[in-house]
Amino acid sequence: MAQEIKFGTDGWRGIIADDFTFDNVRRVAGALASYVLKYEDAKRGVFVGYDTRFASQRAAQVAAEVIAAAGVPVKLANDYTPTPAVSYAVKTNGAAGGVMITSSHNPWNWNGVKFKGKFGGSATPAIMKKVEKELAGGAMPVGAKATIEETDLKAPYIAAVCRFADMDLIGKAKFRVAIDSMYGSGRGILAGIFGERGVDYIAIRQEVNPLFPGINPEPIEPHVAQLQETVVREKCDAGLATDGDADRIGAVAEDGSFVDSHKIFCVLLRWLLERKKWPGDVVRAFNTTRMLDRIAAKHGRKLYETQIGFKYIADLMMEHDILIGGEESGGIGYSRFLPERDGVLNCLLLANVMAEEGKPLGRLVADLQQEFGPHYYGRRDLHIAEEIKQNAIQRARAETTQKLGRYRVLRKENLDGIKFFLDAPTNGNGAEAWVLFRASGTEPLLRAYAEAASPELVQEILSAAETFVRG
Repeated sequence: MAQEIKFGTDGWRGIIADDFTFDNVRRVAGALASYVLKYEDAKRGVFVGYDTRFASQRAAQVAAEVIAAAGVPVKLANDYTPTPAVSYAVKTNGAAGGVMITSSHNPWNWNGVKFKGKFGGSATPAIMKKVEKELAGGAMPVGAKATIEETDLKAPYIAAVCRFADMDLIGKAKFRVAIDSMYGSGRGILAGIFGERGVDYIAIRQEVNPLFPGINPEPIEPHVAQLQETVVREKCDAGLATDGDADRIGAVAEDGSFVDSHKIFCVLLRWLLERKKWPGDVVRAFNTTRMLDRIAAKHGRKLYETQIGFKYIADLMMEHDILIGGEESGGIGYSRFLPERDGVLNCLLLANVMAEEGKPLGRLVADLQQEFGPHYYGRRDLHIAEEIKQNAIQRARAETTQKLGRYRVLRKENLDGIKFFLDAPTNGNGAEAWVLFRASGTEPLLRAYAEAASPELVQEILSAAETFVRG
């Protein structure tokens, strides 16, 4: 009996050799080819890229063969490629779609397939529904065999991100920066860009190692510990990290402290509104900081809140005039570039802000906390049995649950998971405390996210949330 293949917030992921097999890659590729033949201009072809994970290159070849056998021409990356480079190729070449073999930030033993729409971003929920229908029907179309052509997806993409950021200003700024590619497909890209422009940098974890020794390629703590040490030891003004497929960003301040994606989003938003004065509204996912709401309100910009998953943000980017959209996991994108998150581009833009403001990263974050009130954030990933996970969500939803730890629940929201707003101290004008319980649809995992006015309060709320879940 064929294994069930489920698409999560951004494509399909599975454990290598258990779920992620070449046979299953063929099934997914067959469904994608069938979707393209039915709903897109198939002769425009499909781009296929891959990251540095075990078997990614071979899986990309397998996917390309299935799609070409269906009569859809394929352009296959000739090297490890960031996901946004595939999206950029799709949009600028008017292709019918893009396939990326990656499991993004997951541990070394995972791999997966992402699908990109012809607009150059995560396939919308409506597209994924159609793909799932093809998959459920076992679609494996065969047509007049099309070509598979190897191509360089990186060079045009690198040229484009360098046009989007002010590279001359970054070059003149004389900041020292540490770069961490976390053994992922962003390897060598920022180093090459900075090296050409005389930016003082030090690069770590640029080599290919599909075991991602000691880390998950996710630019959050504790996986950025080596970058934090490097920033302090080498006296850098910032540390910039990209995840396994280089579509997410993480950062480190000059004192070695971790700068989460929420603060990065806020730094970039404030700069775009105050310095660049670019038009457009703001989109954030349900599990991101509400400091963004305060910044948007100050500048009279509308703020949209979406379900979790960049595809929902991309959807809005195509319907409205959106300046910037982002999510908790370090995915931030710009309508005027691509409706797609991009770790490499955001690293350049963060360097751009530092150069224009003449401040190291930590100072930029401190300025935000001072003006918009102290906001601190935390997340706990609870690997628990399915039964416990479902029970916790049910209890969180229940009207009888009106307290978490020592704090009263003021109200609940359920856009994606269950969010409690808590009657906890705001330390003057700091963050209104909240905690979000969200069960993964594809893994035995429940995530608890929290924001509050102090780091201690965040940890207290997360501990209470964990007790509640396991209770």
